[in-house]
Amino acid sequence: MLRITELKLPLNHTEAELTAAIITRLAISPAQLLQHTVFRLAFDARKKAAILLVYTLDVALSNEAEVLAKFQDDPHILPTPDTSYRFVAQAPQHLKQRPIVIGMGPCGLFVGLILAQMGFKPLILERGKEVRERTKDTFGLWRKRVFNPESNVQFGEGGAGTFSDGKLYTQIKDPNHYGRKVLTEFVKAGAPPEILHVSKPHIGTYRLVSMVEHMRASIEALGGEIRFQSRVEDVEIVDGQVQGITLASGETLASQHIVFAVGHSARDTFKMLYERGVYIEAKPFSVGFRIEHPQSLIDNCRFGSNAGHPLLGAADYKLVHHCQNGRSVYSFCMCPGGTVVAATSEAGHVVTNGMSQYSRNERNANSGIVVGITPDDYPGHPLAGIALQRQLEQQAFVLGGGTYDAPGQLVGDFLAAKPSSTFGSVLPSYTPGVHLGDLATALPDYAITAIREALPAFDKKIKGFAMHDALLTGVETRTSSPIRIKRDDSYQSINTKGLYPAGEGAGYAGGILSAAVDGIKIAEAVALSMLAKG
Repeated sequence: MLRITELKLPLNHTEAELTAAIITRLAISPAQLLQHTVFRLAFDARKKAAILLVYTLDVALSNEAEVLAKFQDDPHILPTPDTSYRFVAQAPQHLKQRPIVIGMGPCGLFVGLILAQMGFKPLILERGKEVRERTKDTFGLWRKRVFNPESNVQFGEGGAGTFSDGKLYTQIKDPNHYGRKVLTEFVKAGAPPEILHVSKPHIGTYRLVSMVEHMRASIEALGGEIRFQSRVEDVEIVDGQVQGITLASGETLASQHIVFAVGHSARDTFKMLYERGVYIEAKPFSVGFRIEHPQSLIDNCRFGSNAGHPLLGAADYKLVHHCQNGRSVYSFCMCPGGTVVAATSEAGHVVTNGMSQYSRNERNANSGIVVGITPDDYPGHPLAGIALQRQLEQQAFVLGGGTYDAPGQLVGDFLAAKPSSTFGSVLPSYTPGVHLGDLATALPDYAITAIREALPAFDKKIKGFAMHDALLTGVETRTSSPIRIKRDDSYQSINTKGLYPAGEGAGYAGGILSAAVDGIKIAEAVALSMLAKG
């Protein structure tokens, strides 16, 4: 088959018009086109009055070689690549040890799944609860202000991505098409098949819950074992080689192949690994607020008269501004038609994040508006970024009234440097609640200055972005891990053999898809190492 990219048609075209466009593009007769399938569908909304659909198509032709030769210099007509996944190994009949996977977010889930599919029968340890019990605990904070430090938005089956927009797109390089394997497994687990071809696929929280359960069942059916409420307390390292772990219960488990896929909020685990001598370094991350607007405002600004078209859905945006003080402010984890959620994993802290359901039909759009910071802003210790996160989250807890309410401020008041006392037309979606006041002390001065400069600049790109009644809610601190557990070309820690730092918490991913892809790479590395050791 041949792949055609960048084939553009009007938003309301017919199937016959698509077929005609293929025939015209390839300069063939109708009889020579045997079939076509959509590999990717995006849209170009730069001209709101003339939005275009942009296709990537795989076509079968009766004269494929002839057409390929004719377009040999055209980068938009090429042979269809093979995106099928092939396992790198198969476990021997008798394993001396099982690999251990710590954490069951997207990365750990795919490490476990791929190892199980190769016959290695992994043991997966998750400090939190299974996904439905975890959901009850999460709602306990959102609805009743009852917080469980071991079962919440960050900890539990499915990881932080379960309570998110369920975005499944990434900008990572993926020459081996691991992303396709991830999407295919998600569809097998119950995700809508459209995620295989839409340009910005998403799933939504409620669908993710049942998908995670199906994937757990697949791992167990293949001989894997999953233990919940099993927090790792210590790791045994002898002469630079990991030998096993100790659980909070006191139980010890032996293995020379241990994957740490613990997510970006496992601060106690990072501290333990650092104290045991595992090499960790500080890395950049970002801090800021969540901003909420009416979703209708974003739809109208992005799509004009085409707002509400079923093929377009709720509009998103991606913004960046480089400030005079040298900082960069950008939108992060934009959730169309979603809600702002309480995302803390420690008592006495307030953290915000964004979440959407599959339908994306809530009244507000929300996004992080965050400022990039580097280890120069928190020097002196590899874990200093964690200390800064905690400081900001504790301050947010105080500013919110000490009840897990989040501190908030209207954008107009924030820009005018005066406290807010009443909500305007944009009502907060964050629960338990939002306590209005002054956010000027919620972040370092350089971040406040940068955001105050960026919001009017964003208003020039999306009219109404800096509207007075838009709402800021603080604080957003878990944009990415503040540390990196450095690894070598074999995906093992650079100074601890057999320890595999993985996913977002280790500093090697950012989002569901990239974390899952990293999980596949780690699973392959573990499998090959286990075969080499016999």
